[in-house]
Amino acid sequence: MAPKEHRYDAVIVGAGGAGLFAALELGRAGVKAAVISKLYPVRSHTGAAQGGICAALGNREPDEPLWHMFDTVKGGDYLADQDAVEIMCDEAPGVVFDLEHMGVPFNRTDDGKIDQRPFGGHTRNFGVAPVRRACYAADRTGAMVLHTLYQQCLKAGVEFFDEVFVTGLLFDGERAAGVVALGQRGGDFLVFRAKAVALATGGWGRIFRVTSNAHASTGDGAALALRAGLPLQDMEFYQFHPTGLHGIGILVSEAARGEGGILRNDGGERFMEKYAPRLLDLAPRDMVSRAVYQEIKAGRGLGGADYVGLDLTHLDAEVLDKKIPEITDFARVYLGVEPKEEMIPVAPTAHYAMGGVPPTVNGEVTPDERGTVAPGLYAAGEVACVSVHGANRLGTNSLLDILVFGRRTGRAMAAFAQENGRPEIAPGAAEPTREAIGRLRRQGGGESAAAVRDEMQAAMDEGVSVFRTAESTARAAAKVEELLAGYERVRVSDESSTFNTELTEALELGNLLALARVTAEAAARRTESRGAHSREDYPERDDGRWLNHSLCYYKEGRLEFKSKTVTVTRFEPKPRVY
Repeated sequence: MAPKEHRYDAVIVGAGGAGLFAALELGRAGVKAAVISKLYPVRSHTGAAQGGICAALGNREPDEPLWHMFDTVKGGDYLADQDAVEIMCDEAPGVVFDLEHMGVPFNRTDDGKIDQRPFGGHTRNFGVAPVRRACYAADRTGAMVLHTLYQQCLKAGVEFFDEVFVTGLLFDGERAAGVVALGQRGGDFLVFRAKAVALATGGWGRIFRVTSNAHASTGDGAALALRAGLPLQDMEFYQFHPTGLHGIGILVSEAARGEGGILRNDGGERFMEKYAPRLLDLAPRDMVSRAVYQEIKAGRGLGGADYVGLDLTHLDAEVLDKKIPEITDFARVYLGVEPKEEMIPVAPTAHYAMGGVPPTVNGEVTPDERGTVAPGLYAAGEVACVSVHGANRLGTNSLLDILVFGRRTGRAMAAFAQENGRPEIAPGAAEPTREAIGRLRRQGGGESAAAVRDEMQAAMDEGVSVFRTAESTARAAAKVEELLAGYERVRVSDESSTFNTELTEALELGNLLALARVTAEAAARRTESRGAHSREDYPERDDGRWLNHSLCYYKEGRLEFKSKTVTVTRFEPKPRVY
């Protein structure tokens, strides 16, 4: 049966904060737009963001966008492109006010302004002391933003295709022309023709076993781009958040430390005094994660176990109940710990991809190191690497990134769609998807997707975690490559067409394996330590050789790497001291 065809001016794949803000701008411009999501939109992973959106509003104390820019560049260990960082920090206040006018229920100061709290790595006056910069809605900021944007998109006439899994990008020559997808409700094949296409599918934390990411965070958009011959940038830089619930990985937001929480080891010592004497528990995440790991490795975890304690017992009950209620509930529900009386067991958890599909500051995907633009193709959010986070993202810069560049992407897509006609799509566009799914369903006696995924995650946890070596990354890369070679033997025993989750998980596994391989090989290749990429065999940062972005291409079964220049404008690289 021929696939059902849909025609739009613009199609966005992914319904998180970046995708929804881009869609809203398209709707505001009167462009016929569709959002395709494998989830119901308000289940997107943006809803898990707890701590806030940073913007130099200065509502609680003096602050400036230039200070914010400095912190972001320094926190990213000078790998971020500073022109993009400056745009993000300059536009941050306007984005926050835009959200406020849409109805996001930010916490308020006594005089009615948007309240702000401190977050890791954010300082005043170029590093003098922590600053209150994070605008927040208790510890549910992402969920409030997600619901508000979704409502505004409906108001603006954006159309949604929920529970539809995109399996391929379509091109007319070099120009993006649409996508092909699988409807999960009935197993039907769909083709979406469009003048402009955006990838906004989020991250791929599920390449790791212990992660704060939702089960749906399988890197679908990044894998689509890689298979289409486009590069992925800076994939070796994957952030581990220092405070995940022990054994589970569910995030305990930095907001807890922003409100005064303290990390302690088995002796009750506030150990961050040794590692970051100025910013203490609010140092950048890569530094705090390494400190936690080192305390555990030295046998100073609580009771000698593989976790430390997050102490909130000294905070007022009102702070716990009103400013970080979700965090305290997580500790009670998942670990049976009462944060008002005892420390929360925490350890590093895989959290955020700094790398991804490289776009311009207007979301236009760039297929080479020269900044050439792929016409009609855009990327925004965690799937994209603008690059504003460099080697390590500061807390609350994630929501800011997806909102600033989601908005800019939507505006650029609207202009492109209004100026260009609809491209052509070759007949049989859905056939590769139909054939790939047919192969999965025809396999007999192979392994289940779940079993292969477990092996991949174990290899990545062991080899490409907080600390890496040449041996560990090579071992992980070899294991993932072995699993990829056997992927065609993965079986799907469920023959149904309606909500075949086994089939969906098998397709997601293919994406995860591709991204795990790139991550491991990129980590093996970069022989230095920078930000979240910590090589025990190369402990120093090497600006002479490695102050550049890595670009990885998939060609005929092999990975090829190139380098791309980092844009340095205001701040020359210096040692990171906190």
